[in-house]
Amino acid sequence: MSMTRRRLVALTAGLAATALVPRMVFAQAQAPAAGPFRRDPLPYPVDALEPHIDAKTMEIHPGRHHEAYVSNLNTIAKDNPQIAQKPVPEVLAKLNELPEAIRTMVRNNLGGHANHTMFWQIMGPHGGKPSGDVAAAIDRDLGGLEKFQNDFNAAGGRVFGAGWVFVTVDRGGKLALETKPNQDTPLMDGKRVLLGNDVWEHAYYLNYQNRRADYLKAWWNVVNWNKVGERYAAAKAGTLQV
Repeated sequence: MSMTRRRLVALTAGLAATALVPRMVFAQAQAPAAGPFRRDPLPYPVDALEPHIDAKTMEIHPGRHHEAYVSNLNTIAKDNPQIAQKPVPEVLAKLNELPEAIRTMVRNNLGGHANHTMFWQIMGPHGGKPSGDVAAAIDRDLGGLEKFQNDFNAAGGRVFGAGWVFVTVDRGGKLALETKPNQDTPLMDGKRVLLGNDVWEHAYYLNYQNRRADYLKAWWNVVNWNKVGERYAAAKAGTLQV
């Protein structure tokens, strides 16, 4: 009996130790690689966008999805430091100048980093409506707020699989609507982004499941129009980056 108890204790200890391994490996996989790229903290609490975007999504989306892009970039930069030596829009606009071996990885991860950096900035808990120069530009170029929102939502709904819907802005302040697949961005075409919405399922699935249309409609409640106005002014001044 004593031997049996000893074997049972040993077996139980072994199983307990084995059960800890996945957690340890998972935690290590989530740790960002050190390097020149970093993800800025959210400018609001993770629950600030509820009920339109839930707190759990706002933990997972920045902390795992965006952080993975940053970590991948830092890994790439160890042997290819040139990707961090120029402004992000310039690197993305000149992807064809990068070594072919890293071109797709930079496209996906730097595009994802740029898109998400913009995304967190242009959201906030208070919503509201555009005013001033942005409101005037929406009326002039996009047919007014209601038409613009309907067209934006429709464009986002037509994105097949994963991607983004954007409003671009040029140095003259002119606005245009476009979509991109995956983590592509108008920055790759030398343009600047005023605002954009992420229509990858990880951006909304916990709250909306497959109801992308409901997510797109609800998202307008968390657009920070003051920040969008700042981006519009920066675009006209030529200082807007991502």
